[in-house]
Amino acid sequence: MLYTREIIKKIWDAQGYGNLAVWADGTTVVIAPGESPKRDGKGPLAIFKPIPLVAGFSMLDFATHDPDLLRLIETTIREAGGEIERD
Repeated sequence: MLYTREIIKKIWDAQGYGNLAVWADGTTVVIAPGESPKRDGKGPLAIFKPIPLVAGFSMLDFATHDPDLLRLIETTIREAGGEIERD
């Protein structure tokens, strides 16, 4: 199961290192921009670009409680066929 705020924390930590790829089993990997990773022949559910998503927040707590960001993460995962809960 994927959890919204956990993903936002990982996106926050990936800032300056690359994009965050997220698989249905909860696995995440920071990847280089433009890279398309595969695990066991399968691509990730989503690849999130940290800077546009969280750089505007001065603190992680603001990002993890922003209703628009929470909704965006959840919608992206669900539209890709994944399951996600708000933690």
